[in-house]
Amino acid sequence: MLHLAHRNLFQSRTKALLAIGGVALAFMLIFSLDAVLAGLEGRIAGFIEKTGADVWVAQSGVRNMHMASSTIPRAVVDQVRGIDGVVEAAPVRYFTNVMVKDGKQYLAYIIGLPGGATMGTPTRIASGDAYPRPGEVVVDGALRQEGAKVGDAVRIIGSDFRIGGLAEGLASTLSSLAFIRLDDFDRLLGNATTTSYVLVRVAPGASADEVAARIEAAVPAVTASSTNAFAEQERKVVRDMSTDIAAIMNLAGFLIGLAVMALSIYTATVSRLPEFGLLKALGASRRHCYGIVLGQAALTVALGFGLGLALTFAASLLAPLVDPLLYMQVTWSSVVKAAAISLVVAGLAAIAPIAQISGVEPAIVFRRKVA
Repeated sequence: MLHLAHRNLFQSRTKALLAIGGVALAFMLIFSLDAVLAGLEGRIAGFIEKTGADVWVAQSGVRNMHMASSTIPRAVVDQVRGIDGVVEAAPVRYFTNVMVKDGKQYLAYIIGLPGGATMGTPTRIASGDAYPRPGEVVVDGALRQEGAKVGDAVRIIGSDFRIGGLAEGLASTLSSLAFIRLDDFDRLLGNATTTSYVLVRVAPGASADEVAARIEAAVPAVTASSTNAFAEQERKVVRDMSTDIAAIMNLAGFLIGLAVMALSIYTATVSRLPEFGLLKALGASRRHCYGIVLGQAALTVALGFGLGLALTFAASLLAPLVDPLLYMQVTWSSVVKAAAISLVVAGLAAIAPIAQISGVEPAIVFRRKVA
């Protein structure tokens, strides 16, 4: 049965390659979109996961960083330090604004770090320092990609800064990151008695979730989350924002794959109707003939699925070479989703050819010979 399905599919190698290629491109569309969104999630949540903190303390009800606003008294830092299981606590201020260099604006997440910070600093430095001196900024993102160098001037919230370091691995295609000193942040925005978040490091062996629960119980009007929980909420924000786009693009990939497969399988089946008639004349059941068509559909979708996945992996390797801020990550959930879609596509694509076969009579073989 599979041999006949393979023979039908590759009766014309050009048509078979076009069919498999079309299905592969449809799956690549699905895989690539999911990979870009997963990469965006990873980059946006990456700063949180790489701060070195075990617990994030925020304003009551705030459980993520981006698309959120958190303001808590800076005195909370001392209260948190007194909680059992806490070995270090430090304030961090956060604000979304633009950096201006040579008249061009760059959207950035501005991070204010206290002096001697051991949490929240960039983990990978391309050049310069990881921690800014007074009047300096450490940047990662489009500004660096466009040739900014250590020592260049940049304007942040109406004040001039000198680039003291160039970081990498944290920014995304949506925004850059800029790290300045907390006292510079206070000077720019005022209100030095508040902070946005408190980063907490727990004692070795202590549970971050348990320490977070103790902080919430002991400190009023705050929400404490383990870094893992905080980062997951950040990822959820990206997923919620991209749900409609992903659904539209996945539907487009599904319809393209279905159309290409249905046309190729239908054409291959119709061109071999006399052979199916011969099979019936030799005693083959309809069930056997249907199995050949389904096998052909399964073979097409399997080859297209594998090729589409391979092309997506290749694109994920090439993407950073084209744009270092474009990070693609193929996930198992995406593969499983596409596999489920492939089963539906294969089944639907086989409906029309099966309908054709069901009406074939064995006598078609003799009629064709007479003609």
